[in-house]
Amino acid sequence: MKKYKKRFADIAIKNAIETFGAVIIEGAKAVGKSTSALHVAASSVSLDSSPELAALAQTSPAVVLAGEVPRLVDEWQLAPSLWNAVRHEADRRGVPGQFILTGSATPTDDITRHSGAGRFGRIRLRTMSLAETGHSTAQVSFRDLFSRGGKVGGLGGPDIPQMASLIVQGGWPLVMGMTEAQASLYLRSYLEDTARLDVGNRTDRQRVHALIRALARNLATQTAIRNLMNETQIPEPELSEDAGVSVPTVRKYLDNLTRIFILEELPAWSTHIRSNVRQRVSPKWHFLDPSLAASALGVNSARLLSEPKTLGFFFESLAIRDLRIYADALGGTVSYYRDETGLEVDAVAELPDGKWAGFEIKLGGEQFVNEGAANLKKLRDKLAEQRQRDLMSLNVVTAGNTSYSRDDGVNVIALGHLTVA
Repeated sequence: MKKYKKRFADIAIKNAIETFGAVIIEGAKAVGKSTSALHVAASSVSLDSSPELAALAQTSPAVVLAGEVPRLVDEWQLAPSLWNAVRHEADRRGVPGQFILTGSATPTDDITRHSGAGRFGRIRLRTMSLAETGHSTAQVSFRDLFSRGGKVGGLGGPDIPQMASLIVQGGWPLVMGMTEAQASLYLRSYLEDTARLDVGNRTDRQRVHALIRALARNLATQTAIRNLMNETQIPEPELSEDAGVSVPTVRKYLDNLTRIFILEELPAWSTHIRSNVRQRVSPKWHFLDPSLAASALGVNSARLLSEPKTLGFFFESLAIRDLRIYADALGGTVSYYRDETGLEVDAVAELPDGKWAGFEIKLGGEQFVNEGAANLKKLRDKLAEQRQRDLMSLNVVTAGNTSYSRDDGVNVIALGHLTVA
């Protein structure tokens, strides 16, 4: 049996099981939800193993909920009536750690209109970070970046060519040990399956593919839905139906990709600044893992290395992926800042107590590191006094292999040095 590879979410899962009657582990297909859940479950049933089992769960939920606890119900959303059944059973038993539900899609709101507050704990599982796959030297603690005044230091780890390969392969548990070519083949199949999900006809499937490619071309940027609409148009000779795509249609596809956790908005940071400068609040779009964007465009690591500007956007998305995983482990969130003066900071990580850290993401090079540090300090100086007091660190994340603290207090951190603790 393959040895279980620990995830940073394991601690959150354990704590949730000890606190709530039921725990929901959600995330895209193939991120390792079932594996992580089986690591702590005492018994299990998988509803996608047969249509009959899903039908049984829908009509007689008590049958599939019977078993040693914690009882894992994998792909629970295939039998939506389980939501209320688990809620009522957790109430009846009155003790934590009864059920674990895993799912690859978010059911509609009417199914979960009873929120489950106080009964359900939710855990988001993503693909694996560089620290989880073993590609980080783990010399720099993300947690320590929220303690003011700490210094960072580190040497070694992945270089830029290795980082390009890690972008293409991604953090999928199933691709660990694969060659880059094998991983690319796996991801092409994954995207094909994604386009089929919840799409009713050939025209829609082609449009979803076109939208995924458009999102990949605009990775890590602010892109209006109307621009995505224009890029999603398909030449009419390729279709048997009208090729026109409306804004509502694109919005529907975006919602579907978000519902199955393939796509995630990076929201604008909500904060208070001292001037009258207005913030830009449009989200940036990121795939769950930048490897999906690479697969959608058919690019390999050699192609990325030949196009530094494109590599920069893909590296930014890789860094956002890892920052989200590390922030999740601390109960935090990640957003970005941009205002009408053009000032932009790539990521702001904020913890539940209001402490925050700013991050600029650069491939490397002294000039770009200096520009990133200058942007971070400009943001700091614009903030109201309370938000300045909450600021714990300013950091430039690079694809290099050296981490250090500058004389101006800004940290330069190699992404391949970061870990949670």
